[in-house]
Amino acid sequence: MSDDFFRDPVLNSPYEPPTHHWELDEDRQPTTGKRAGRRPVSFVTPIPKPRKRGGGQGQLGLAETTTAVQEDGQKYELAQIIDSVRQAVSRWRGLEETGWGVTPATARLLRHWRHHEFSGIRPFFCQLEAVETVIWLTEAAPRSAAGRGFIRHLRQANATANGGLPRLALKLATGAGKTTVMAMLIAWQT
Repeated sequence: MSDDFFRDPVLNSPYEPPTHHWELDEDRQPTTGKRAGRRPVSFVTPIPKPRKRGGGQGQLGLAETTTAVQEDGQKYELAQIIDSVRQAVSRWRGLEETGWGVTPATARLLRHWRHHEFSGIRPFFCQLEAVETVIWLTEAAPRSAAGRGFIRHLRQANATANGGLPRLALKLATGAGKTTVMAMLIAWQT
């Protein structure tokens, strides 16, 4: 393997949607190949491969990937659901402001976060996308047939798992700025 990945691992701006990603081999290690577009959702057990191969410690009995959850006789393909929500939010993001289907206060916040010339560090794309996802699920999705399908799925999953305590989770990488996302959500809710 060449050192391209190790010399220059960052392919995208933190402020724009991802346009490329590093290709991974069958062991989920980066190769020298770059792929166009955003990496599809996948679930990986975060246990690094040993440097030395051979005898020694056995493998844990964990599946390398988790693609589905079985609840009440229904099978949910998590990666497919997450990618579908991402695509719906991306389409929504591309609409003219009059098509957002949000309150005027939310529209002002979205305009600010998306277009304001910040004097310091502006929100990263992943932070804005996380907040936009919550806003879309809360304000815009209930107004469309496709969005109502996601809402129905979330209600069913919450009823099964949480018994009257609806929850929504966002997953961001270490160092992505989860505290900033929480502050943005608090500003939106306030």
